[in-house]
Amino acid sequence: MPESEPTPDAEPIPVTRVVDHGTAKLLPDVDRDRAWLLTVDGSPQSYVDLDEPTYLEFEYARRLAHALDTAAAPGRPLHVVHLGGGALTLPRYVAATRPGSRQDVVEADRGLLRFVVEKLPLPADSGITVHGTDARAWVEAAPESSADVVVGDVFGGCRVPAHLTSDAYAAAVRRVLRADGCYLANLADGSPFAFLRSQLATFAGAFEELALIAEPGLLRGRRFGNAVLLAGHAPFDLGSLVRRTAADVFPARVVHGDALRKFIGDARAVRDAEAVPSPEPPDGAFSVG
Repeated sequence: MPESEPTPDAEPIPVTRVVDHGTAKLLPDVDRDRAWLLTVDGSPQSYVDLDEPTYLEFEYARRLAHALDTAAAPGRPLHVVHLGGGALTLPRYVAATRPGSRQDVVEADRGLLRFVVEKLPLPADSGITVHGTDARAWVEAAPESSADVVVGDVFGGCRVPAHLTSDAYAAAVRRVLRADGCYLANLADGSPFAFLRSQLATFAGAFEELALIAEPGLLRGRRFGNAVLLAGHAPFDLGSLVRRTAADVFPARVVHGDALRKFIGDARAVRDAEAVPSPEPPDGAFSVG
């Protein structure tokens, strides 16, 4: 497929490339200079503003950022592992808010990774290293107790792959995290939340602390959408997290403790042999024109 190229002296135009797992497009935001929406097969994957990396357009990205902001003292450099690359939105955010951080980005679609790094290049001093490989394989081979935060944001199309939903995967993530580290995951589901509840039950078996960030309408079963799971051994800074998410332009709730246990109900941890991808979103839930 021919590829259109933006030029410095022209208005930005969409750029399209066939990658390993579909057709990727970079669509310019007409309201913000050097801001781009990445889609794969019509599904939005990431939004990034190259001039303002702390600007986060997507609700789920803002909630992941709130969790990252409260994971350690402000500005403290962290070692963050990002499973799923997209347009490298959150790695750019961490590089801007926590200078000196070491970050590894793991993306199975090598063609997509090359496309993003080529068209939306990283600053030379970003501290971000990209790896074209499977997320679970990378985590299982990573050094023990080596990461402060692991972010799970892997979607095959619009679905979380099955092998990243099991108790064996949760155990691999636990092994890589330091004692005070945390796991953050972007998940998608809708009522009756069989997938989301099973993921909470799975990570409850590997970590002492658990929380969920979601929009109230989603929790009431009114729509299909994204929710952010937090798992760790050390208590979260729930006060700061609640304040940040409630004051956001897209307000959300933080569910934890007894309320979260009630939400999980009788859901069981997922074993590798029974793991399935997250549910197919309803038509139009995430697609763009």
